[in-house]
Amino acid sequence: MLLIGYGNPGRGDDGLGPAFAERIERAGPPGVAVLSDYQLTVEHAFDVAGADCVVFADALIGGDGAFRFTGAQSDTAADIGSHSLSPEAVLTLAATLYGARPAAHVMAISGVEFGEVKEGLSPRAQRNLDRACDFFFAWLAGYGNV
Repeated sequence: MLLIGYGNPGRGDDGLGPAFAERIERAGPPGVAVLSDYQLTVEHAFDVAGADCVVFADALIGGDGAFRFTGAQSDTAADIGSHSLSPEAVLTLAATLYGARPAAHVMAISGVEFGEVKEGLSPRAQRNLDRACDFFFAWLAGYGNV
């Protein structure tokens, strides 16, 4: 399994994706490879192509709960001409270039303070990160049994 956390830690709660990736990597669950970046790019299609399952983790603006965990799939209508890609665009590139179609999910963690140049998460985003991690570890424990 591959986990890609992305976002800008220098922009407050936009750093939720990398914070999630760091927390999971520190815990060291077996069979989980972790990457962290500022944004998804075409190069990530290669990494995704080598995985049986991928989880994309990012901040969510305006979420009504602590986090949202949803399935993702390739989408031929996804914009692949930008320097910053969506999870669906990365999956489309992995399918197109490498014939890979891993199971995929998006972990979107709700934040409230975006844009301002500042390090660190808001207290609310930190609580949402804790809840997202708890959910992820429980999901991961059952993943091999699905």
